[in-house]
Amino acid sequence: MSDAQPAYNRLFQILHEMESVAVAYSGGVDSALVAKVAHDALPETAVAVTSISPTFPLSQLEEAKQVAAAIGIRQIFVQSDELEIPGYAENNTNRCYLCKGDLYTLLTGVAERERLRTIVDGTHLDDLTDIRPGLKAARERGVRSPLVEAGLDKEGVRSLSRELGLPTWDKPASACLSSRFPHGTPITYERLKQVEESEEVLRRIGFRQFRVRYHGETARIEIAVEEFPALLDAGRREELVAQIQACGFKWVTLDLAGYRPGGAVRPNGNLILLHRSDDQK
Repeated sequence: MSDAQPAYNRLFQILHEMESVAVAYSGGVDSALVAKVAHDALPETAVAVTSISPTFPLSQLEEAKQVAAAIGIRQIFVQSDELEIPGYAENNTNRCYLCKGDLYTLLTGVAERERLRTIVDGTHLDDLTDIRPGLKAARERGVRSPLVEAGLDKEGVRSLSRELGLPTWDKPASACLSSRFPHGTPITYERLKQVEESEEVLRRIGFRQFRVRYHGETARIEIAVEEFPALLDAGRREELVAQIQACGFKWVTLDLAGYRPGGAVRPNGNLILLHRSDDQK
């Protein structure tokens, strides 16, 4: 681990000096690395805390459990429901702020009960250049970001994760299901389930980097551009359309701009219709 050793040492020391930590852990690339090094530095006093909620896909929850078990860190689960937070379901631009405020309130309760001194998250340097209202909620509650403190960006996180043998090192980016809805589109339990089931279709078929964006009766699929040929294979396309329609969408479209973070709130790319209804002339 020669090239990554200095970064590991910095991260290890930062976490070790905290003495005890509650890691806001989703099982993604960033929080998995924090959980791993926290467990290395504080094997008896580091805990991974995972929130189970309607916006957290079940497949990701199972992966998070498996990774935590492989790391060896103790994992605690808290139950939350973002749709019960006043103002959240309206899906305005402060949605992430409301969500993270609720999450860190729950983690504060866990930290107090478990006598853990510090709550840490998986924020890294690249996150600081993006619009992330959740960071404001974290800072207001004293949550620390050891990856930032250690000077790690996304590339550094993936490189160190690979050196440490974490299975998440090349895991595609993930985000809560609410990110699939354009701001101003109300979020409901039914719509969340519709999106989650549609994305599970893409996962089962074998795609890696994707999103299903909700636009009423239309599902706008974003996948990595390099995966386009697999999607446009006639047999696979027909299978995908049928299964996503079974989730409740009437129209299934492919965004020709490809996958991009924040695609639910940015201007759409050009769309190609993967399905034409019987009544369309």
